[in-house]
Amino acid sequence: MSPRRSKVTAKAYRRKPPGTMNSLEAAYAAHLEKLRKEGEIIWWAYEPIKLRLANKTTYNPDFLVIRSNGDVEVHETKGRWHDDARVKIKVAAEYFWFFRFVAIQQQPKKLGGGWKYEYFGGGNEEE
Repeated sequence: MSPRRSKVTAKAYRRKPPGTMNSLEAAYAAHLEKLRKEGEIIWWAYEPIKLRLANKTTYNPDFLVIRSNGDVEVHETKGRWHDDARVKIKVAAEYFWFFRFVAIQQQPKKLGGGWKYEYFGGGNEEE
């Protein structure tokens, strides 16, 4: 008789093809385009860079944004934070100190909608 093995399952992340936005990213891209037209930002791009954090560990941020004052920000949209994503953005903010890292979550309509910002490195004030 063989010993029973406990079954360990991990929830797999559904990966999208590179360069393809999910619905949250598309909504945030529309928001960035509105900010660009209003003059708050001068440029943004979707998945333009890959940051190397360690051997065989990279971080591909969702958006790179240049504000009208010249500040460069890395924006990461999340529907829900997983521990590994939070660790990566914190490590990236320490290593790439010259960028301001911003985590963005869309607020539910029942809470007024809009966007919730969390800052890492390069300043931590709310907008």
